[in-house]
Amino acid sequence: MVIVNADVRTMAGERFEHGYIHMDGGKIVSVGPMERAPRDAERFDAAGAVALPGLVDAHCHIGMWEDGLGFEGDDGNEDTDPVTPQLRGLDGVNPLDRAFTEALDWGVTTVVTGPGSANPIAGQMCAMKTCGRRVDDMLLAAPLAVKMAMGENPKTSYHEKQQGPATRMGIAAAIREQLAKAKKYGEQLERAAADDDFDEPEYDAKCEALLPLLRGEIKAHIHAHRADDIFTAIRIAKEFGFPYVIVHGTEGHLVADLLAREGAAVIAGPLLGARSKPELKNADDGGAGALDRAGVKVAVATDHPELPCRFLLLSAQVAAQNGMDPGAALRAVTSTAAEICGLEGRVGALAPGRDADVLLYEEEPLETHQKPFAVFVDGRRVR
Repeated sequence: MVIVNADVRTMAGERFEHGYIHMDGGKIVSVGPMERAPRDAERFDAAGAVALPGLVDAHCHIGMWEDGLGFEGDDGNEDTDPVTPQLRGLDGVNPLDRAFTEALDWGVTTVVTGPGSANPIAGQMCAMKTCGRRVDDMLLAAPLAVKMAMGENPKTSYHEKQQGPATRMGIAAAIREQLAKAKKYGEQLERAAADDDFDEPEYDAKCEALLPLLRGEIKAHIHAHRADDIFTAIRIAKEFGFPYVIVHGTEGHLVADLLAREGAAVIAGPLLGARSKPELKNADDGGAGALDRAGVKVAVATDHPELPCRFLLLSAQVAAQNGMDPGAALRAVTSTAAEICGLEGRVGALAPGRDADVLLYEEEPLETHQKPFAVFVDGRRVR
């Protein structure tokens, strides 16, 4: 199929005001001006609509806390043990949660979802499409990242249970202790593989789950709001040599130059909501823009259910209205979001070889709160 007569915003540095998108086999084959459009394929006339890649929510918990349910649908925090890297988010996602349908209606075609932030090491995030009925068929990457958390959430969770960690020191120590165990475990596995006289260590699910992180194969997504928590996260990542992303980064705008110097990436959000706890007291609608202007790579996310996934584009609008460059704001929910999450080979841009996830809007996407009138996922129209 070829989408024709579209104002194509590739989010990969090109715009074709009178352009086409050629899709085949679930992938984008080519994008360009109308005069180059294939003539022998089925056509979908966009009639001048704005074409964007499917939106990417870089951090949420969709399917983990189900809409309209209490305890029965609450599967986001296994807060019975502070350190649970072996937990797989994909095992807790209900793809039939109505939030997936609403996210798709509003153009969110890819989400990164997984455990919450009650545990210092909470488990494994996964990336998935929002169209489908079975998680296994929707996955893009699992594990995508190891979720860690600093600050008030783990403190509150375990202080209430009258057990540790109950302080920021305790949280950092719990993370370091488990990482050190996993590092030693990995070294023992390597020695056993190289030396027949050396026995493998007893299987340890927690350590096994952290080996891809310590090898640099996946990143840590580290929940941190306060500036001091952000730098504790960076300190630990440097100590153990693993790649990381700061999630939320609420006070990041206060130290934006320092984060840029570190080369840190931030998934900011939710941008709509109350300052509901002490570590959010410095939340600022212009925070994402300040980070972007300082040279920090920034994505904007919803943190669903804190803010429903369907309001992802609205979040980009808020960022743009509060000082973020409009192009950067759109990239923050498309190409930059995909890059930060390591998904740039699949989603986030309208470019050859990427998944054919395409949205069509009747008006400028950042100027009005609107649903796309057409949504394509893997080249198939689903809305």
